[in-house]
Amino acid sequence: MTARFIDKLVVLSLFFLQSLIVVPLIAGSSFALAQSIDGSNAKEPQLPSFVHPDGLVASATQMPDKIRFMAADDFPPFAFRDASGRLVGYNVDLARGICEVLDIPCSLSVKPFAQMLPALEGNEGDAVIAGLAITPDTLEKVAFSQVYMRLPARFVMQKDAALEALPETLEGKSVSVAAGSRYEAYLERFFPLTQLKAYPTTERARQALVRGDVDAHFGDSMRLSFWLESEASVDCCVFAGPAWLDPDYFGEGLSIAVRPDDEVLVSAINIALTRLQEEGRLDDLYLRYFPISFF
Repeated sequence: MTARFIDKLVVLSLFFLQSLIVVPLIAGSSFALAQSIDGSNAKEPQLPSFVHPDGLVASATQMPDKIRFMAADDFPPFAFRDASGRLVGYNVDLARGICEVLDIPCSLSVKPFAQMLPALEGNEGDAVIAGLAITPDTLEKVAFSQVYMRLPARFVMQKDAALEALPETLEGKSVSVAAGSRYEAYLERFFPLTQLKAYPTTERARQALVRGDVDAHFGDSMRLSFWLESEASVDCCVFAGPAWLDPDYFGEGLSIAVRPDDEVLVSAINIALTRLQEEGRLDDLYLRYFPISFF
């Protein structure tokens, strides 16, 4: 998977503490998204906006002294190692942007994903920015910030056959999906007149579209955006129709987790996310890391 790397990564220092790498950060139900793609990736990119200012004040009466973020380094393009071993990614830049807006010092610790919640509970860090799912179970253990990114599903079709992919237009059409996936379950529920063709893996489902064995493929739009510009797609296909968002099937999206009693921190993060959205910096991050918009 490829990503548009940042021009430079500003790091004050890099040091090791036992197995942790700590990087100080400089600071100073179902519905479709209301936009559709006509089958041309040459259009102006669709910029998602999920951070809403409603109910948020312009400034907080209390601010944290610092934020110790925790992230994994195997979650591209959100947090991963570049060719030189540096930690880069959307979440790394987002954490830095939050601290720049709040004008407080921050650090970022790299941990295995499975250790995030125990580390947060053990006060080894203050905020998890690693794609921790918002579920009834995690809601009992942590508080979440506003969602800053949702990951919808979308259809892709061959370029010469792309159409507005909706339940009525896909009636009788064949669509490939990964067997047993949430995408298969979604189509079974909301596209009952579509002919589903389930394949053992996502890759085989995509290749069925490349070969022309099916009319469309349905899956994770973020990962499909990278597949569309990879050699594996042989430049065959484009997004077709709108982005489909449904938390029951595709999750609530990406958010930042903090300890449940840390109301000061979650409020500060929400304020920072709102300001980053208003300033257009979330748009800049999206365009930097996603060369083909998946919305």
